[in-house]
Order: sequence, then C-alpha cells, then structure tokens
Amino acid sequence: MIIDFHTHIFPDKIARKTIDLLSQKGGIPPFSDGTVAGLTERMERAGADICVTLPVLTSPKQFDSVNRFAASVNAAFADKEKRLISFGGIHPACEDIEGKMKQLREMGFLGVKIHPDYQETFINDEGYVRILQCARENDLIVVTHSGVDEGYRGLPVRCTPALVTELIRRAPHAKLVLAHFGANEMFDEVYDLLCGEDVYFDTAYVLRFLGEETFRKILKKHGEDKILFASDSPWSSIANDVGILKSFGLEKRTEEKILSGNARKLLGI
Repeated sequence: MIIDFHTHIFPDKIARKTIDLLSQKGGIPPFSDGTVAGLTERMERAGADICVTLPVLTSPKQFDSVNRFAASVNAAFADKEKRLISFGGIHPACEDIEGKMKQLREMGFLGVKIHPDYQETFINDEGYVRILQCARENDLIVVTHSGVDEGYRGLPVRCTPALVTELIRRAPHAKLVLAHFGANEMFDEVYDLLCGEDVYFDTAYVLRFLGEETFRKILKKHGEDKILFASDSPWSSIANDVGILKSFGLEKRTEEKILSGNARKLLGI
C-alpha cells in the first residue's frame, strides 16, 4: 500500500491559472495540472492507494470557500477504494480559531494545513499556537510547510527548526507534521533541533534533492515511526519519489512504515 501524505489540488476553474502562477513564482515545473483528475491519474501511474490533499488559506476570508471545496472532495471519494482525503485549511488571523477548528472537525476533516510563508506569519505566532492547541483538543492532524519555500527564496524563513522548537514547547501536539523532511534546505538544523521530538516529518518535494546519506542520518535519529511518504504533487512526481525511496534499500519493515503504515496509524484507517 502507498499513501502520499502531501499533495495539492484546486477547483477545475482555477487550477490552470493557479498552477501557472505558482510555477512561475517558484521556478518549478509542475508534474500534473493540479486538478482532481490530474492527481488521480498520477496516483494510478504510481500505484498509490490514497493521496492526502492539503488546501492553504492565503486570507482568512477564504475559510468558507476553500473548505467547501475540500469537503466536496471528501464526499466524492468517500466510498472509493482508491481515494483522495482532503484536509481543511485555516489561517492564523482567522477570528474565532477555536470555533473554526471545532467546525472543521464536525465537517469530518481529519486535519488541517497551514503555511507560514503563504500566510505571511511566523510559526511561533500566537495564532499558530492556538491552532495547535485546538487541534489537540479536537484530535486534528496539523501539517505545516517548513523550511525554505521556492517562491519566497531570499526572504526570511517563517518556519525554521528553531521556531518550531519554540512552538512545540508552547503547544505540544503529537499529530504535528513538518513538511519537507522537517525543514526544506535546513537539514542540519532539523538533525540538531527536531530529530527525536514528538513530531512527524514528511518527504514532500525533497527526495530528489536530499540524498540517501542525509535521509538515513535523519531517519536513524528521528525513528522510522515518525516519517511519512509524500510527494508534494504537482511539484514532484509520485512515481519518481516512490522509486527514489525504494532505491535506498531500506529494510522492508521500515519501507512499509514510511510508505503507508505510519500514515494509516496517524489517519486512523
């Protein structure tokens, strides 16, 4: 079984425009068109069984529209063997974070996505502290972008390992997932500050750049139970990333945990 824990889709009417804009901003060619159909086609090519899709609110005003689309994805795939599972989205500047996080849980979401760069807020902000506190109260997973974002290169990194360390001291949450293997392009700090903490790392986007040596070094210190396979589709290829992970020659048990076992446990499926 393969579960990709970090993918992105958009409503068909805005997918092409959004993908073109993000691709130009980050200088990254997309591997699919950002639609539901595009992602499911890539799933089939890779032999993936489940993709978790992660919406991002760039403004608090988007809360209702973004989460309506996310809920529609879950409804469309609820009875399918191979499916998409969409998380909800929330912004640290939303009013009534407590009420909105409870609402997301009542809508059936298993988790939420946050993105400090897109949301122009440092991860140790009080809004994110409250989101994590409410996530713990409502048993919701939180996935956050972490490390350098290609579209914001040259600007201050709003989610660094040091800032995450401060966040989890204030609001510990065992269902926090740090995307891009703890922090994209900041792997020495990940090793020193975050390995061994009660957080998950996903492999989104970084497998083709990370290298086996760094992967194994972090895996050994952080533990095989806290690593989640992820591609960051459409910004990476699911099939290629599965191939890279398999090329590392990990023990069968470790590979199975990373490809699906840890995700199944975290998602409760």
